[in-house]
Amino acid sequence: MKYAVISDIHANLEAFSVVLAKCKELGITEYICLGDIVGYNANPKECLDMVRNLSPIGVVKGNHDEYVSNNDTEMEGFNPHAKQAVNWTKDHLSAEDRAWLSALPMRLTVKGTSITIVHATLDSPEAWGYIFDVHHAADNFSYQFTQLCFCGHSHVPIAFCKKPVTVKSDKPIEELTDWAYKRNEGMIPANTQEADSMTVDLQNGYKYLINVGSIGQPRNRDPRASFAVFDSDAKRITRYRLPYDIKTAQEKILAAGLPEKLALRLERGN
Repeated sequence: MKYAVISDIHANLEAFSVVLAKCKELGITEYICLGDIVGYNANPKECLDMVRNLSPIGVVKGNHDEYVSNNDTEMEGFNPHAKQAVNWTKDHLSAEDRAWLSALPMRLTVKGTSITIVHATLDSPEAWGYIFDVHHAADNFSYQFTQLCFCGHSHVPIAFCKKPVTVKSDKPIEELTDWAYKRNEGMIPANTQEADSMTVDLQNGYKYLINVGSIGQPRNRDPRASFAVFDSDAKRITRYRLPYDIKTAQEKILAAGLPEKLALRLERGN
C-alpha cells in the first residue's frame, strides 16, 4: 500500500494540485491528511472539497481548521494576518463545510495501520505546540503506541527515531537530519524550480516521528510544496519537494484582499 501523507495545505490550490498530480503518477492507494486544510491562501472551498473527494482514511484537525469552524474571535496565539485570513475564510465556506471541519478529531490512530496522526503534538494536541528538537520529540514518543506518527503544524519538515531498548545507545532518540535535507547546515536549496525527493528506510523495532512539511505555505526557506509517501510494503517513507505556480497563488491572495505578507512569504518559503 502507498499512503500519501499531506499537511498544511492552507487553501493553496496551485500547490495542492501539483501534489495530487504527483500522487496520481506515483499510484497512491490511500490518503492521510494532517490538518490545516484552510487558512492563509485564497482557495479554501476548493481545497476542502478536493480533500473530501479523496476519501482519506485519516484526517485530523489543525488550528486554522479549528478557528475557522468555531466562534472564537480571540484566536489566541494568532498574528493579525492569520486572524484576517481566518475571518475571510469563514465567509467563503458553507455552514456544512465548517461543521465538517469542526467534527474532525485532534489525533487519530489510522485503522488497520501502524500509523498515528496529529496536527501538533500527541501529548497535548489542543495546545498547538511545536516539535523542533529531541526533547519535544521525547514527550511525543511517550504517547506514541504505533511505529509511525506523522505530524505537521510547524511547516518545517523534521524527523526523529526512537531506538528499541535492545539497541544500546547513549542517544535513544535521534533526529534524522537527512529528512530535512541537513537543515542544520543552514543551506538554502540551489534550485527550487526542480522537484526532488529523499527516502528513509524503516527499521524493525524503531519508532518514527515525522513532520512531512507544508504543501501550501512552507517555512523552511524552501518554497516548494512538501509531502510524504509511506510505502508499507517496502517499509519506506519518501518526502517530495515540488515546485508550483507561486505567482498565481500570490495574485489570488492579493485579489482577495488578504494581507500582502501572505503572498510575499510564499516565494521565500518562510
